[in-house]
Amino acid sequence: MTSVNAPLRNETFDANRAVGRIKFAVSQALGVTRRRRVHEAGSLRVRFPNQDLPGTLDAVIVNTAGGMTGGDRFDIDIEVAAGAALVVTTAAAEKIHRSLAPNTEIAVRLEVGSGGMLAWLPQETIVFDQVRLRRSIDIDLAPDAQLLLAEAVIFGRSAMGETVTSGELLDRWRVRRSGALVFAETVRLDGAVTETLARRAIAAGGVAVASVLKIPGGKDDMTTIRALAENFRGEVGISAWNGHAAVRLVAPSGEILRHDLMMALRALHSHPLPRLWMN
Repeated sequence: MTSVNAPLRNETFDANRAVGRIKFAVSQALGVTRRRRVHEAGSLRVRFPNQDLPGTLDAVIVNTAGGMTGGDRFDIDIEVAAGAALVVTTAAAEKIHRSLAPNTEIAVRLEVGSGGMLAWLPQETIVFDQVRLRRSIDIDLAPDAQLLLAEAVIFGRSAMGETVTSGELLDRWRVRRSGALVFAETVRLDGAVTETLARRAIAAGGVAVASVLKIPGGKDDMTTIRALAENFRGEVGISAWNGHAAVRLVAPSGEILRHDLMMALRALHSHPLPRLWMN
């Protein structure tokens, strides 16, 4: 009986996995950035609350599945044409629940044309105990394109007493300019996550981390962030090299991380933060 029913349970499990994809492009004409084509599939949607207004276009990604777990997969593909300006965020923090075996997979592909600007500013990713998350972000930039990329991860909801005792997180970023690799980073936490985060050289017990990448970026950005040092509630550091600036944030809670991240983004970004960040 067990051997006969096992395949049926596997098929049922697979059929109930959340699979979503959005692919869209935006272009600019007469100072207005507008969506050019949009494709949505599965549990992912994208909305444009300020369509046809001058200046930067906002895009809000919505996960109608209400979270992700093992076996779920999301694909996001965005093209910003020459001269267009786009800010992308999410409707809420993304929750990644535990997995009994298969990975949760997120693949993001971003392309920015000549003179274009993209701010990738999703709200936080909250991961739970026994998570298995694999995420990749691949970006292609024109020589004079601008990029602001921010990703924040919170390990459990500390206000509710949650911890991530064990799990796996693989986060891979690759940025190319004119086809040449200019930034590459892979972060992996595997096994005893809480113990790893407790190490002084990693997070010193912090449970919320974020990274911000700005291209082009430089010494002026370093000066701006360091001038805010007394106002940060967690640990924030910045470095700059070869026309790039990277900010690293570590905090003892998601609330503190959000405070510091919003301060850093306001200092680095000439446009207002998405309204959904104010909720």
